[in-house]
Amino acid sequence: MQNSVIIKLENLVKTYPTGGQELVALKNINLTFQKGEFSGIVGPSGSGKTTMLNIIGSLDVPTRGSAQVMGKAIETLSHKAAAELRNHHIGFIFQTFNLLPVYTVFENIEFPLLLLGMPTEERRKAVMEALEWVHLTDKVNAKPNQLSGGQSQRVAVARAIVKQPDLILADEPTANLDAENSHNILRVMEKLNAELGTTFIFSTHDEKVMQYLHRKISLIDGEVEERKQKTGERKQEAGERNKEERKRKKGDWEMRTGHGKDRNVKL
Repeated sequence: MQNSVIIKLENLVKTYPTGGQELVALKNINLTFQKGEFSGIVGPSGSGKTTMLNIIGSLDVPTRGSAQVMGKAIETLSHKAAAELRNHHIGFIFQTFNLLPVYTVFENIEFPLLLLGMPTEERRKAVMEALEWVHLTDKVNAKPNQLSGGQSQRVAVARAIVKQPDLILADEPTANLDAENSHNILRVMEKLNAELGTTFIFSTHDEKVMQYLHRKISLIDGEVEERKQKTGERKQEAGERNKEERKRKKGDWEMRTGHGKDRNVKL
């Protein structure tokens, strides 16, 4: 894994006009992200998480300061140049999945490759490989309305990873999922990070997501408070996740089989 900076935020400020006044969403943010990180911007709703992610993803621009992403200054890019940066280097995962309802799973995942002008056979191979990563090869011809929430989010992950971008931005990716599907999705993304070296940056206030992050950047009222997790802490949290999952599976088994009931209850 290369140890190179791919994102550098310097004195970043984002404000919005509101009612004749100025709402400050981000205040003098100074951050860097290295290639291959698995990091998260965490904090309550309204803290500026999505605003920061949108600027990193070239969907928005700073009011003041600078945001350097893949060597490009976001504040200087034209709409065309920003689109090219997204198309070639950035994948997005949203909490609402954002799948195109009239298209199949294959076609939804293929869409970013069409924008890149990739030849047909290369597209087919890349889409099928992405489906294998998220264990959905059996849903290749399904439409979004035939999928569960967990399956829909796995399709969204496949769509983000299919072009093997340098960076994936995940905005509250587990917000619409139950605990089991959340952990399944996070394990998939953790595996892709390890195997492909893709940088993942999350925006979240979900404790389940936070357990997986190697680096947590807290935003409180648009200001940064950062804490890196030690390896021992990550191992402890991974152990706690596994313990919780074993407990849940045991509970499910007891409910199905009738075991675990109090045998001393008098009828």
